Amino acid sequence: MSRSEQARPKQVILGAHFPGVNNHTVWSDPAAGSQIEFSSFAHLAQTAEAGKFDFFFLAEGLRLREQGGKIHDLDVVGRPNTIGVLAAVGGVTDYLGLAGTIQATYNEPYEIARQFATLDQLSGGRAAWNVVTSPDAFTGENFRRGGYLERGDRYVRAAEFVQTARELWESWAPDEIAADQASGRFLRDGNPGQFSHDGEFFSIAGNFTVPRTPQVHPVILQAGDSDGGREFAAHSADGIFTRHSTYDAGRAFFADVKSRLARYGRSPDSLKVLPGASFVLGDTDAEAQEYARHVRRQQVSPQTAILLLEQVWNTDLSGLDPEGPLPPFDPDVESTLIIQGRTRLHDDPVAVARKWRAIAEEKKLSVRDLIIEVTGRQSFTGTPSAVAEAIDKSVQDDACDGFILVPHLIPAGLDEFVAKVVPLLQERGVLRAEYEEGTTLRDRLGLGPARPAAAWAAARKETLDA
Repeated sequence: MSRSEQARPKQVILGAHFPGVNNHTVWSDPAAGSQIEFSSFAHLAQTAEAGKFDFFFLAEGLRLREQGGKIHDLDVVGRPNTIGVLAAVGGVTDYLGLAGTIQATYNEPYEIARQFATLDQLSGGRAAWNVVTSPDAFTGENFRRGGYLERGDRYVRAAEFVQTARELWESWAPDEIAADQASGRFLRDGNPGQFSHDGEFFSIAGNFTVPRTPQVHPVILQAGDSDGGREFAAHSADGIFTRHSTYDAGRAFFADVKSRLARYGRSPDSLKVLPGASFVLGDTDAEAQEYARHVRRQQVSPQTAILLLEQVWNTDLSGLDPEGPLPPFDPDVESTLIIQGRTRLHDDPVAVARKWRAIAEEKKLSVRDLIIEVTGRQSFTGTPSAVAEAIDKSVQDDACDGFILVPHLIPAGLDEFVAKVVPLLQERGVLRAEYEEGTTLRDRLGLGPARPAAAWAAARKETLDA
């Protein structure tokens, strides 16, 4: 729907991503700070709240990635526990949502439901859970169950995991929440929090220890672009975190995901599409483009270029000159992946290698220059007004419902955006000037009251049985 067809433009949803587990962060810049000191988390979160963002987003990795038996140079060696960081961030913010990535493969519903319910209670209804899955046995070695899960089962287990969590969150009936809020003592007889779930992956029963929270169900996000991930979001999530941040790709992804909702009895507005996006600002477009090139060369060091090339070739390329040509041979598709802790990024590495060779030959690019060319660019590069216009256009034209912004510097990487782009979005009437939509994250995202767990389950069963 275009802006002219609306009485009020769509509001832009904004999340602030603390980078941690990715290759966006620039480590070598003098302005780069700690990834593990609380002051870094607090600075980014408080900057986001000053900019009236919807939520703070924390990624998670359960094992450090390895390549050639060594820790990958793009990884973060220290990773504090997600829930602990979010609880602490909640103590230094008042309105900002608190979204954390937690695995549905290597955890159990009771404990995760309890952690997010506690976070929701402590924060006054600001909790969000980004559900991810993994078939990776390497990561699973950190867990007593071995961690391995057949690829085809991971989303099936995740769906039951989320459904079980919803049942736990609802296990306290509204009239059972008659506890003395100061002491925690029950003021009536009964058996509050009683639950029982008997399914394919989980058979549990008992009493849930956390009364109903302000949101009842914390907001559920899902990160995944595969068909299975999209379908999981359609039947089980309130928002989907995607890589499709460009306009055309975003519109196609948006249309596809929203089209899946009706068969689960859901409206298009009940699922928010939120691409991850990076940005570089400048006083002129030319200045921004030049700085973007500088950032990309910081992000892709000579060593990093070789490591990223190895992930496609699945071969030790440590002897290759990063300023020289690509390997003349094709990738190894038979051996175990050279990188541990990450699944193969490309379905057909041989086709990718041939495509990259063609690009390198056409543009006369070295290994490093090619990796810079093909491994992604800043989603938004330009003057603050140009970036504000591009963000607004993407949302109004249904390429997304908003963006989860990933700064390349920690902790101050969001400062310039909040100072220069946020006021322009507010002038356009597409970003709040104050937090006035309600008291919970669900309110601010426009999601409405939590849908009952039984309704989620019935809609999915009806679709699977059809």
